[in-house]
Amino acid sequence: MTTLVLSHDSYLAHDTGPYHPENPDRLRSILRALDQTDFQGLVRENAPAATPEDIGCVHPGGYVSDIMSAIPAKCLFNLDGDTVVSPGSGEAMLRAAGAAVRPPGHHAESLRPMGFCLVNNAAVGAMHARNAYGYQRVAVVDFDVHHGNGTQEIFWDDAEAFYASTHQYPFYPDTGARRERGAHNNIVNVPLAAGGRGDVFRGGMRDEILPALTAFKPDFIIISAGFNAHKDDPLGQLGLTENDFAWATGALMDVARQVCGGRVVSVLEGGYNLDALADCVTAHVQTLKDH
Repeated sequence: MTTLVLSHDSYLAHDTGPYHPENPDRLRSILRALDQTDFQGLVRENAPAATPEDIGCVHPGGYVSDIMSAIPAKCLFNLDGDTVVSPGSGEAMLRAAGAAVRPPGHHAESLRPMGFCLVNNAAVGAMHARNAYGYQRVAVVDFDVHHGNGTQEIFWDDAEAFYASTHQYPFYPDTGARRERGAHNNIVNVPLAAGGRGDVFRGGMRDEILPALTAFKPDFIIISAGFNAHKDDPLGQLGLTENDFAWATGALMDVARQVCGGRVVSVLEGGYNLDALADCVTAHVQTLKDH
């Protein structure tokens, strides 16, 4: 099966300032990792820009125009305490929604950017799979250290959209309790206590998320691939390693082969220790390529 990597130089122009953890060096570390000999066979293309209509399926009204109008001509502007835009953020936002690299997306709610996120890239991708290709039942599985409150909010009332998440809890953004199940029992949250390691993570995936995902029988699976649950990440307190992410990737691919013809898309979310991020992405993409 062919593995396609989408990226674009505009992602490097989304400048969040010298001390912000969600900075262009994240992408640089990933691109260096994927420049190794093992990945020379990957198909690489420039990310397309999502249209306002694409994004409007998830973020209605004037959401996109409001953010675009807030983008400064120079310097930086804070949309909230964590979410920064710069002159290059507009194109980066549209191309991130078109191919889901950076800025990340899973905290962006239907009417509110937050938590480093401008547009909910995974949700936009899911709705595009539905509207453009007829994959009606769409699923997002999220293993970022933070709960994807935005994806959960967008999917909550949609019986044909499934969201599952492992995440540190209690933790930012103070959502993701087990009792949050969605209007159609279409949400599965597996909270992990600070200090939890790979065995706990794998158990939650194996015993709760994978069976629920299989039973849902999606037509298309999107992975919200955040790597800040790694033991060395500065923004989380979980103890995962790159091997845990590789295992989860392979397990999700197995489900995809069983229920939806192997259709899997991975979108980048968090991950802020650059060395750990590179190692995790290497393991993740290697699994996508070879599993």
